[in-house]
Amino acid sequence: MLGYSMPESEPISFDTLSYLQLSYYGFDGKTHRGEMIVNKEVAAEVVEIFKELYEVKYPIEKIKLIDEYEANDDLSMKDNNTSSFCYRTIANTNVISNHGKGMAIDINPLLNPHINNSRGTVSPNTATDYIDRNQSIKGMIVENDDCYNAFIKRGWSWGGNWKNPDYQHFEKNINN
Repeated sequence: MLGYSMPESEPISFDTLSYLQLSYYGFDGKTHRGEMIVNKEVAAEVVEIFKELYEVKYPIEKIKLIDEYEANDDLSMKDNNTSSFCYRTIANTNVISNHGKGMAIDINPLLNPHINNSRGTVSPNTATDYIDRNQSIKGMIVENDDCYNAFIKRGWSWGGNWKNPDYQHFEKNINN
């Protein structure tokens, strides 16, 4: 992590994070184990969410630490990798993002792209086939599906309802 998802000089402490090993149902129909770093405040809840997704056989292509992509979010998204913690700030600010706090998770990001309507861009840029949300594709998140419900009923918010939809993105805001 150090030097990739956790830069050496950043104000996040390892003490605030939890390393999780999660079982998930892969696109190949088999059980897999993945790794994820999340904030300790949501760790137990994230385990519950992924247990629920596993029990309903919700397909997730892979869950790897973003460090396997040298913390390059674009490479991770293009590989359809589900991930959480990666220290970063919100674009054009000094504010730590929810991913930078381990309070956000991106699920199957290739199939669930971020669409910036004002710029006319899609992230990842290889996800244009998945802009149409009326398709029936395994692992594509839509409102009220099993993935959506597993997060929402626990108080997480979904980026799919934003002005610039981020269909892969779930986040939890906890006021301290």
